[in-house]
Amino acid sequence: MYQAIGVIELKSIAKGIEATDAALKSAGVELISARPACPGKYEIILTGTISNVTSAVEHVKGRYDEKLVDSSIMGRIDPQVITALFGTAPAEKKGSLGIIETYSAASIIKAADVAVKTAKVNIFELRTSRGMGGKGVCLVTGEVGDVTAAVEAGCQHAKDAGVYYGSSVIAAPHADLWDQI
Repeated sequence: MYQAIGVIELKSIAKGIEATDAALKSAGVELISARPACPGKYEIILTGTISNVTSAVEHVKGRYDEKLVDSSIMGRIDPQVITALFGTAPAEKKGSLGIIETYSAASIIKAADVAVKTAKVNIFELRTSRGMGGKGVCLVTGEVGDVTAAVEAGCQHAKDAGVYYGSSVIAAPHADLWDQI
């Protein structure tokens, strides 16, 4: 089943923790993550039905507008993206490797969703903000043609939004590289 994702970035850690509580109490949403993010922001990622996610995000935006950096609501997210955000994606170290890098948490989630809907790829890893200067990165695996198409589509989405940072496709990663990522 497709779910919606809501991403809220605030410029205060204290208010971010408070806003997370407010979001969870305002609508029937599930928390994917709530944590400090670089550089000194607080990132909240919620999932649930589109109406509940919209309600929770709008509630937080209304109460914490002065601390809001960015927010995004994405409907019909591929289940693979949600699984990767929870950190429970099975990571197979085989095939080609594609990397998409963007400037924010919301943009990498959108780029990952576009990528997996474009070609037959698997999300190897999806990271948002933490320890990366506020950037996001998505690693996908599969056949080289599919990985290339997925990375190009995800990157084009990020370019159109003005948040693209970089990308790579490695046709046959070395075994030592697989061990490090």
